[in-house]
Amino acid sequence: MFRADEGLAFLLRYENIAWYEAGAVSILDRRIYPVRVESVVCHRHEEVARAIADMVTQSGGPYTAAAMGMALAAYEARELDDEAYLAYMERAAYTLSHARPTTVERMKAVTARAMKALRRELDLGTSRADMPEKLREEAIARLNENYTRYDQIACHLADKIPHNGTVMTQCFAETVIGTLLRECRRRGNEVKMICPETRPYYQGARLTASVACDMGFDTTVITDNMPAYTMKTKKVDVFTSAADVVTMDGYVVNKVGTFQIALAARYWGVPYFTTGTPNLAHPTIDTVEIELRDPELVTESMGRKHTLPGVKGYYPAFDVTPPKLVDGIVTDKGILSPYNLKSYFDPAV
Repeated sequence: MFRADEGLAFLLRYENIAWYEAGAVSILDRRIYPVRVESVVCHRHEEVARAIADMVTQSGGPYTAAAMGMALAAYEARELDDEAYLAYMERAAYTLSHARPTTVERMKAVTARAMKALRRELDLGTSRADMPEKLREEAIARLNENYTRYDQIACHLADKIPHNGTVMTQCFAETVIGTLLRECRRRGNEVKMICPETRPYYQGARLTASVACDMGFDTTVITDNMPAYTMKTKKVDVFTSAADVVTMDGYVVNKVGTFQIALAARYWGVPYFTTGTPNLAHPTIDTVEIELRDPELVTESMGRKHTLPGVKGYYPAFDVTPPKLVDGIVTDKGILSPYNLKSYFDPAV
């Protein structure tokens, strides 16, 4: 079987993201990687949804987990009659797609794809026993398509990085980071990576930096209050991030902290390119719900409390960067202005 993850870091190999097999979904626990390499094993699709909500996997990982969770749901429902079977799968699709509020629309596309594949297989007479494997194959096909599409995105983004230039990231852009670095290597461009740590889960330090280091690139981690100063002292050429949502009016919703780095980038004249697909389900920024997570997580670090009792925390998971701070939305169809995102859906483009 074709695997588009060939040559990428450990963290980006399909089995090391989320994987269905024999009535269980194994999800690499990104909350503790790379200090420990352990997986959370889920025997029910509700457990997969809980793992997504609990940040066991982040960035693109939840979408893979949801797709594999649909295979698990098909295993759970294998003894039900036709009507109950489809109803069960629809409920599973809702549970998995609504695990986190800000990304519901994108997650619904993943579970809808699984439901479409399930109905197709039912029409073909595929047995209930074989359905989980068919849905796993569909999840792998989705991954292959995404990775191949991100190869195209990586080519467009790589065009903006000077030879042996310095790139600052934010949080964990997952496949974009891996395919970008793979493309840079193909071009002989040994870029340097600077990764803000991204508290409180440290995705930049533990995930982005691990991928870049694993692939042999010069990698530096900084704390979250260092980007503005570091941009000047380390002569950053490009700031880039992924986007959990790109609204049709050009706003970028991404891991909290993106906005302040974009402000610093604009001050220093460093271009900011975000990677993502404009989302028709979000015509304006007003349609996006910003997830608020457990505030206690801000008052601790890697499980250790560092504030006095009575000190409160505040933890918005995402922030919003306005279009005037974004130099381009990097898509598989090229780099678009945040003020002209409708062009992405033009058949002529």
